[in-house]
Amino acid sequence: MSSSKIALITGITGQDGYYLSKLLLEKNYIVHGTVRRSSNINTDRIDPLIAEYSPKGMLILHYSDLLDSSSLSSLVNLIQPDEVYNLAAQSHVNVSFKNPIFTTQVGTLGALSLMEAIRYSEKRIKFYQASSSEMFGGKERIMLDENSPLIPKSPYAASKIFAHHMSQIYRDSYDLFFTNGILFNHESPYRGETFVTRKITKAIGRIQHGIQSKLTLGNLDASRDWGFAGDYVEGMYLMMQHETPEDWVLATGETHTVKEFLEIAFNSVNLNWEDYVESSEKYFRPNEVDYLLGDSSKARKKLNWEPKISFQELVKLMVDHDMKEAEREKVLIDNNLIKPTWENPI
Repeated sequence: MSSSKIALITGITGQDGYYLSKLLLEKNYIVHGTVRRSSNINTDRIDPLIAEYSPKGMLILHYSDLLDSSSLSSLVNLIQPDEVYNLAAQSHVNVSFKNPIFTTQVGTLGALSLMEAIRYSEKRIKFYQASSSEMFGGKERIMLDENSPLIPKSPYAASKIFAHHMSQIYRDSYDLFFTNGILFNHESPYRGETFVTRKITKAIGRIQHGIQSKLTLGNLDASRDWGFAGDYVEGMYLMMQHETPEDWVLATGETHTVKEFLEIAFNSVNLNWEDYVESSEKYFRPNEVDYLLGDSSKARKKLNWEPKISFQELVKLMVDHDMKEAEREKVLIDNNLIKPTWENPI
């Protein structure tokens, strides 16, 4: 075990945290993850990994907070990781308009505190900053790469640009291995339930089992470059193994509208989405990002990375998962163990 690499992942309980920690554990890494101390600590996604790897001493969780710089510095000094992946953020764009201060603090000061801890470490630590396609703004219908202009349209995007640029500054100023992954939308059955793709697939399962009757969404014409999260964390890993620290776009090179997602998802269970879905301005963003399409040719050429799961396969994977989830939910409702709710997520 002494030969194992050590990784620290912030945001380990999220979708990407699950897939990344799983990948690294399977590569014999010792993985440390940060968990925010709160009244409701949700480790549901990584509970199977905890059960399998924690008894072996390969998965270790720590209470820490990106807004507590001293705890981050202490943690980095204690763990002495080889690699740090900063995945933690308030990552819901709509919520970032409602909570702009918290979103910005985590995205800027949190990332910077982590960079400072690594900068002052005696060990040469590789650092991955989770940047986002939201930084581009989606103003024009063009393919976006590492050199495309950054035009933020939300507090979330603005905070990501700050951390992205600071990572570049630290890399160039202090000769540090700081790499930025500019990932376009990536989904999975582990996606948060407030994100549009998961709202759709979860609603389909509940509609099929009579728990829910309709679904209300925002802009159905928004276009996104959607990929599978499991493929994208492999890209993160490859960035960190590359001989030089650089910035990388990960994307499928295809864009699909929310309507297209709805059509494929509902058709997979022989339903017509137009019978169940409504659009409401309540769920529109104050500053809409209409179109995102990524050019990942650099990563494909230099990292030998490419997405393996197609858009259609991704949609089916998520629908199948949420059909089973709804079946379990229906059993609990029928046995009066929980009460049904028809509330639409944020």
